[in-house]
Amino acid sequence: MPTLVKPLIPDSFPTTPTGVVIIGGGIIGVSAALTLAERGIAVTLCEKGEIGGEQSSRNWGWCRQQGRDPREIPLIIESLKRWAGMNERVGADTGFKRCGTLYLDDSDSNLASHVQWLKFAEPFGIDAGLITGAEVARHLPGSSRRWHGALYCPTDGKAEPFIAAPTIARCAQSKGAVILTETAALGLDVSGGHVSGVLTEKGLIRAEAVLLAAGAWSRLFCKHEHLLLPQLKVRSSVLRTTPVAADLNSCISAPDFSVRPRADGGYTVAGGANSPISFELTPDAFCFLGLFAKLAWMARTYLRPRIGSAFAEAWRQQRQAAAGTGEPFTTHRILDPEPIQSSLDAVRSALVRDFPVFRGVEVAQQWAGMIDVTPDAVPVISEVNQQPGFFIATGFSGHGFGIGPAAGELAADLVLNEKPLVDPEPFRFSRFSDGSPIHPIIGI
Repeated sequence: MPTLVKPLIPDSFPTTPTGVVIIGGGIIGVSAALTLAERGIAVTLCEKGEIGGEQSSRNWGWCRQQGRDPREIPLIIESLKRWAGMNERVGADTGFKRCGTLYLDDSDSNLASHVQWLKFAEPFGIDAGLITGAEVARHLPGSSRRWHGALYCPTDGKAEPFIAAPTIARCAQSKGAVILTETAALGLDVSGGHVSGVLTEKGLIRAEAVLLAAGAWSRLFCKHEHLLLPQLKVRSSVLRTTPVAADLNSCISAPDFSVRPRADGGYTVAGGANSPISFELTPDAFCFLGLFAKLAWMARTYLRPRIGSAFAEAWRQQRQAAAGTGEPFTTHRILDPEPIQSSLDAVRSALVRDFPVFRGVEVAQQWAGMIDVTPDAVPVISEVNQQPGFFIATGFSGHGFGIGPAAGELAADLVLNEKPLVDPEPFRFSRFSDGSPIHPIIGI
């Protein structure tokens, strides 16, 4: 998938020990690297492909409070503060802008779910509320559809995924972080029971702590380290249009499509609240069946399991990782799945139906990404008690871009044993093994 931003020039491989090694150059990893560098910590980031090459550049670009799992709300509140000051912080444009989000209701059941979410969100003081169908019409004068109403949050925002992670990484570089691309992490180096570095395809990097922020690859890395991280992947297909005078200034989620205005005058378009979710059946899907059962049941109306070559490929990758040869990390630099054309065609048809201004508009690009999902659809941002010196920030379940700056900062706090930005308890790694109930909240 081609990018729209100049690629980052990597640093040279370090020959001296560092304080922290970060594995993964997505929005979480680069945000953690920037935070650590700003605090004067020697940090080296290893990315097996390119910075922001996977889901961090392939997401929708929303920075939203609205519709968040209540456990994530403190994190997104802090993240929006950091997004608001990000351009000044990094000395470059990340595309961030407060534009508001609209969750459109076409039925009483949709409305009821939004009423429920407002009850969840009330303790946090989020600037969100219900608006009437007439108010929706004033917001969306180009819509051919009469909507019941909407959930509206005017303080939500957007940023440009193609740009944000590389821009943040460059700033981290300027503040002393070492950023390596085409440098796969193969495993942990452990001395006396404590992490002492990371073995990469280019050599060993000595370190006092390691943060794994490898997105969809985190499960496989943990498996190599004999750590059970319950994580599965779903495929999300997205397109962007050429510029069009659609007069849609907010991020919009409708039952059959979602749309975000882009800085280039086009729009990013993806599935809506009721759109099918493509799920590749792999050996892990059966391994984690019990842990994911509740989430799968809640999403059963929209879940579309698929079985094919992905099953055999996942099996092969697990065997490769266990063998310790470097594969598949050195042979699969960037996850670049094919978009599901039927899904994109359905999304585009629904958008044109409700907003005729998009009729005839060209598709500039389309792509897919693999979203890493946990059993409760809440990320892991945590130390790993089984392996002192090892920390994980992964499993963001499609929510990572918006909360990325704060999630990276929280991970840095934990690595440094400093006062955490927010309460990290909901994000602890041990919740999947200590008998805690799995409690996903979706459909809100």
